Amino acid sequence: MIDTPPAPLRVVLLGATGTIGRATAAALVARGHQVVCLVRPKPGVDPRRGLPAGAEVRACEVTDPAALASEGFRGERFDALVTCLASRTGAPQDAWAIDHAASLAALKAAQAAGASRVVVLSAICVQRPLLAFQQAKLAFEAEVIASGLTYSIVRPTAFFKSLSGQVARVQAGKPFLLFGDGRLTACKPISDADLGAYLAECLTDLLLQNRILPIGGPGPAITPREQGEWLFQRLGIEPKFRQVPVAMMDAIIAGLSLAGKLVPKLAAKAEFAKIGRYYATESMLVWNPKTGRYDADATPETGTETLFDFYERLIRGEASVDLGEHAAF
Repeated sequence: MIDTPPAPLRVVLLGATGTIGRATAAALVARGHQVVCLVRPKPGVDPRRGLPAGAEVRACEVTDPAALASEGFRGERFDALVTCLASRTGAPQDAWAIDHAASLAALKAAQAAGASRVVVLSAICVQRPLLAFQQAKLAFEAEVIASGLTYSIVRPTAFFKSLSGQVARVQAGKPFLLFGDGRLTACKPISDADLGAYLAECLTDLLLQNRILPIGGPGPAITPREQGEWLFQRLGIEPKFRQVPVAMMDAIIAGLSLAGKLVPKLAAKAEFAKIGRYYATESMLVWNPKTGRYDADATPETGTETLFDFYERLIRGEASVDLGEHAAF
């Protein structure tokens, strides 16, 4: 019996201008799918913004349901929706506008266009939701599950870009910053390319469908201290760490929250500080409610590139930290 490749699908991709969105677009095109990327219009900016030549790009304000229909879907039929939409700040208003409202509008537009499949880029941190953007993502996940479409909800661990900001700092002779002792958290970082390929596979792999899918890159799980130790050893520099007490973050959050009752801008800063504290104290691994602990062994892995492979390419100048248009996450 000869295995035949899955038939190409007509796919709408949202969030395509983020680094993961671009990687997902490339993976979809490489698999032969017909990809239409809906991107926010930006005067004076190349509308393709690094997207592969095989993808069609349509300027469309994705937060406007009417624009989604008229400028995005255009009354055409599609087989699937893949959404990598994410709020840029994580602030409550932004999170509910993008992670929930805009995402839900796109889901409904896709259904109206005949789509039968949806792949959602979510986040592993929604397992223990303490923040507005996590609640918004969970609310959208519930809408997807209730939609009747074949779905894959992908919850990745930490991204390379969010763990690479200190490489240049260490190269410049500055200390590696740690929260607590640097062993409070661990993750299995995943590259943009590996995650993009995984998202693309969700469209055709039956084993990945109608499931919530936590996913990490190649293990083992690593802590922030281990990231710093690797960098110092690779660069031949004497290890120099600066530890930031979690209690200091708590004090900052308390002060901003109090001041935010009078000054709205400070309330937004308090929320952002809470996001920082969350990532400083919670591992990006599968949470085991029975043990009350994060479980590295229970966190699935995919792909081939490790964070230290990426650090090596950064050091050699063969890669750069690209935050795309979605720098917050």
